[in-house]
Amino acid sequence: MDELADSNPFSQVPIEVTISVGRARPLVRDLLRLSKDAVLQLDRRVDDPVELYVGDRLIARGELTELEGENAGQLAVRLTEVANLRGGL
Repeated sequence: MDELADSNPFSQVPIEVTISVGRARPLVRDLLRLSKDAVLQLDRRVDDPVELYVGDRLIARGELTELEGENAGQLAVRLTEVANLRGGL
C-alpha cells in the first residue's frame, strides 16, 4: 500500500462505487407499459466492458465475473483499466 494513502485520515472512509453495465432508451409509453418479467434491452452485450464511477467520475473499466469458492455465484468486476486517482476524486 502507498504510505501517503495510509496516513490520510480519509483513507478508511467507505465510498460507493457505481458499476454501469449499459443504458436503455425506451419511449415513455413503453416504460409505462413495463410489468413483471418484462425485458429492457441495453446498449451493451454481456461480455462488453463495464464502467466504474464514483459520483459522475469514471475511475475504471472492467469485466463482469462470478466469484468462486465461499462467495460462489456473487457478481464481481475484474479491473482492466484504472484511472490515475493520485490527484483525488
